[in-house]
Amino acid sequence: MLYQVSFQLETQDILGVFGSNGSGKSTLLKLLFGVLKADTLQLQLDGKPLLASEVIKKKYIAYLPQHPYLPKFSKVRDIIPIYHTSEEKQDALFYNEGIAKITHKRIGELSHGECKYFETILLGNLDHPFMLLDEPFSMLEPLQTEALKTFLLQLKNTKGLLITDHYYQDVLDITTHNMVLKDGQSHAIAGIEDLKKFEYLRK
Repeated sequence: MLYQVSFQLETQDILGVFGSNGSGKSTLLKLLFGVLKADTLQLQLDGKPLLASEVIKKKYIAYLPQHPYLPKFSKVRDIIPIYHTSEEKQDALFYNEGIAKITHKRIGELSHGECKYFETILLGNLDHPFMLLDEPFSMLEPLQTEALKTFLLQLKNTKGLLITDHYYQDVLDITTHNMVLKDGQSHAIAGIEDLKKFEYLRK
């Protein structure tokens, strides 16, 4: 249960959210995106109150869920035009080195890492000013991980990003600030020593 969590996220921020299994990381993202309803939730955009119902309706936040969400019988090359109508955005995906070699495959034929990489690039190229990423580095190959880090660092020039992932070092490599969830509360942290302090990592 989450009962005292607060943070601020701006363009050019990458916020890392850590916590043990069951601490509420995925729940937090779902509450922010509006697919779960909180007893009390206060959101502000540019200092003005924001209703949870407006998050999806007005396309303020893109959300990468923990588990694959694309239809498994659809081909990668057919999904891209559904999400992106401009030629520029489509080219950004079709010519992405990690995606170009899988465009002929169906989603159900992709490895978990290939699917996660594609989903992240697909959503990252949307125009939403904020993006929530639940385990974007999950089961990626080393080259995919490094490519995704580069992509997210470029993406933060125009977006605010919130990332949660058990691959903590990959997250720490690119974040501008971090917090840990423990006993329903959020705590700002500086790095690995604080992750040990809050018992996310063993000392």
